[in-house]
Amino acid sequence: MNWNAIWNKRNAIVPLLLLLSTGMALPLPAQEVLTLEQCRELALSNNKQLQVARLGQDVAANTRKAAKTKYLPHVDGLAGYEHFSREVSILNDHQKSALSNLGSNAIGKVDSRLGLALQNLVDNNIVSPQAAQDFSQMMKAIGNPMAQAGDDLGNTIREAFRTNNKNIWAASVMVTQPIYMGGSIKAANEMAQISEDMARNQIDNATQTTLFAIDNAYWLAVSLKNKERLAKQYLELVQKLDDDVHKYIREGVATRADGLKVDVAVNHAEMLVTEVEDGVSLSKMYLCQLCGLPLDGTITLADEGFSGNGADETWSEEGALDLDRRPEVRLLQNAVDMSRQTTKLTQALYRPHIGLTGGVLFSNPNVFNGFEKKFKGMWNIGIIAQIPIWSWHEGRYKINATRTATQMAQLELDDIREKISLQVEQSKFKLKEAQKKRAMAEKNMASAEENLRCANIGFHEGVMSVTNVMEAQTAWQQAETQRIDADIDVHLSYIALQKALGTLHLQ
Repeated sequence: MNWNAIWNKRNAIVPLLLLLSTGMALPLPAQEVLTLEQCRELALSNNKQLQVARLGQDVAANTRKAAKTKYLPHVDGLAGYEHFSREVSILNDHQKSALSNLGSNAIGKVDSRLGLALQNLVDNNIVSPQAAQDFSQMMKAIGNPMAQAGDDLGNTIREAFRTNNKNIWAASVMVTQPIYMGGSIKAANEMAQISEDMARNQIDNATQTTLFAIDNAYWLAVSLKNKERLAKQYLELVQKLDDDVHKYIREGVATRADGLKVDVAVNHAEMLVTEVEDGVSLSKMYLCQLCGLPLDGTITLADEGFSGNGADETWSEEGALDLDRRPEVRLLQNAVDMSRQTTKLTQALYRPHIGLTGGVLFSNPNVFNGFEKKFKGMWNIGIIAQIPIWSWHEGRYKINATRTATQMAQLELDDIREKISLQVEQSKFKLKEAQKKRAMAEKNMASAEENLRCANIGFHEGVMSVTNVMEAQTAWQQAETQRIDADIDVHLSYIALQKALGTLHLQ
């Protein structure tokens, strides 16, 4: 593989990632030197998904607190006013009329019967007609005031039966204390606690994802910066060879064809320098985007000048593999636990519910002293029980469905555990392989340097051609490129292993 192919493979994804770039306001001084830890901190503080996860944790915490209040008595107040177009009447129209004419009707019946009685007395010569007439006149004089008094009494009774309920005001306060809700309150509290755990695990997952992305972007930028240094060194080599060849051409030692070969190599080296400089700019822009820095800011990475011997990351085989450190595993375990609590909540819907109630009720008009236009009330206390009797096995079907959902979640958890175990083993293998490649690249680099030194000496002594020197330079360039790639691969493989183990955290 030549140097240009390696560069293209490493840099191919950068322009696509930059399409997602957004400007984030966090000004940075020019030529600010950033370490990997500083980049991590900036990325964590500016990552929008991480901020959403943190807000989700606040939502889950408040939901859990709200669920706990279900154990406590709840007090509700109710007040209202209603205006009706008609008034409710206890008496019908005939009864109202009878009460309004109570005295007149009564006196009329008395007069009628009294007249018949007096007439019988006159007919039987017991009382004289004159005496009967005088007595009748006297009774009429007494009856009229009595009829009026009777009418007044009837109207009073009629008014007493009036409801006067066209305008009604009412207010009540009700206290409800759950005693047994079939286990639904406990299940709801467990679900709220699980939701809070899920929110924490989502934060951990977003944190590790962000750190993994920022570490890869950081070491990609470092790799390209070192390749930029290498490209410039290679350009200096071919330019030095170009000067020597043109001197030899003027002296007649070298041919014009040799000069053309070297000129082509110089042009190629200059093109590589331009390409890698563009790659460095793009990779740093992507890093700035992840860190929340202005895309046009100028930054310098602390590891840009590393010699290639600092990647000594190793992984200890001590201790058993703990898959629960992976947030993905914990999230799936939360899903299994949540599904189990859903089953309990469904079961609670088809169990008896018992609650204690109490309260006070005020109304105007009230019926505690007739229909009185005053606010008066009463208190009450009682027990409410709801017992499901028959629902055509609806509850059983729903419970079976939730249990099946739990089995599905458990299978997904088992599957992800197996895949993560495989991923960990692959990451270990890749780290060991990267370390071996780095050792081989260092040996190849030593050989390439010695080969280049011998080629330069041979060329000046006239025992080697320009082509031999150019081949040695190309081999040296490729060996140095492979050494840089191998060293960066050790860093990236170690990061991938930490991500697979769930131990990728801010130091």
